[in-house]
Amino acid sequence: MRDLKEDIIQTSLQLFDRYGFHGVSVNQIVELSRTSKGGFYHHFSSKDELLFVIHDTFITYVLKEAQSANVIHSSPVMKIQAIIHAFVQVFDLYKPHISVFYQESNYLKPEYERQIKQKRDEFKKMIFQVIEEGQESGHFRKELPVSITGMAILGMVNWIYKWYKRDGPHSIHEISDVFTDLILHFLLPGKEETDYLNQLLHVPFFYENK
Repeated sequence: MRDLKEDIIQTSLQLFDRYGFHGVSVNQIVELSRTSKGGFYHHFSSKDELLFVIHDTFITYVLKEAQSANVIHSSPVMKIQAIIHAFVQVFDLYKPHISVFYQESNYLKPEYERQIKQKRDEFKKMIFQVIEEGQESGHFRKELPVSITGMAILGMVNWIYKWYKRDGPHSIHEISDVFTDLILHFLLPGKEETDYLNQLLHVPFFYENK
């Protein structure tokens, strides 16, 4: 069965990416998605709400995954791995959404911008809390400032959108392995390799080359 709402979203992603938010009309979206204005307004009150939904989709996904990691895992070491994995994955799952986000986020209406900021802040707070938890339990290096360390993780992963290509030399899973390994190595106190490997959710692919 055709998912009209998803068709409208995918069509708008193509058009916004090519022409920009203000360069696209509802009529163009309706025509290319093979629906009617009635069909469009059944799902979205306006083009502004459509832009909000595009932004909200991937932010909601990564926030829910982080919340799940917090529930499923008791160890902060496992939690941070699961969160980083989900965070990296989002750049593959929602690549078009994220591209439009960075191009068109300035056009979000204030009420929508507040909702997006609230979820982004909640995700950032969760990363900070896991780092603090790891420091308090002795799993993570205590000397690292939480805010700088958390922002380093966010900045490092967020930059993926600039260079990641689905047809590139490494899959998103391999990229996730590398990022998780790098982050763990600066969070964890120095350990023997066997101790380190025992704390991994899975052994990264590139360890086969050692």
